[in-house]
Amino acid sequence: MPTLILLRHGQSQWNLEDKFTGWVDVDLTPEGEAQAKKGGELIKQAGLAIDLCFTSVLTRAIRTSWLALAAADQAFVPEIKDWRLNERHYGGLTGLNKTETAAKHGADQVKVWRRSYDVPPPPLAPGGEYDFAKDRRYAGAVLPDTESLKTTLERVEPYWGGEIAPRLKAGETVLVAAHGNSLRAIVKLLFALSDEAIIDIEVPTGNPLLIDLDGDLRPRAARYLDAARATTLPTLV
Repeated sequence: MPTLILLRHGQSQWNLEDKFTGWVDVDLTPEGEAQAKKGGELIKQAGLAIDLCFTSVLTRAIRTSWLALAAADQAFVPEIKDWRLNERHYGGLTGLNKTETAAKHGADQVKVWRRSYDVPPPPLAPGGEYDFAKDRRYAGAVLPDTESLKTTLERVEPYWGGEIAPRLKAGETVLVAAHGNSLRAIVKLLFALSDEAIIDIEVPTGNPLLIDLDGDLRPRAARYLDAARATTLPTLV
């Protein structure tokens, strides 16, 4: 039976500072490191033997995968990194403090940018501090200048179908260590959620989401390994 583990990275420095992070490559805080290690310990306790790990090209997700795999005594597991598993690109909000942005633009507008399915923030101006066009991690790629969850899903979905799904269909146990919105995109695809239903789904940091799949990659069972920090999961069909 294919087994998928989704692991959102632990707390980052900009999470702590309440900033819109997106594609900015900030590291984990000590608390984030502890969350990642705890996630790995839970994977070990559950007796899960991971065959392959996928992660983004951002340090906070990569180090979460390393810390979790080491804590699970599976540091040897091969890992594939790809920018299509990056966090949602927050466009012109990148680097801004969330509370200050709400004060400037209004809490309702910021809520729309953050939580709506298909309304992106204003685009990021080219040539600024957070312009990623010259970053060699993205060489040859056509990069967004802002993203909604909808457009995040549109770049996650081909990668899911072309790279991750075939490994699961081969019966492997796969860990995806990534970000809140790229993981929400995967959850939407797997559970066939409506655009409205996905808005209320939140993946907690450092808490492995274990999903048992059938041969067609339909979820048969799903649970967070740390029940005390679990959030609401979609209803299984």
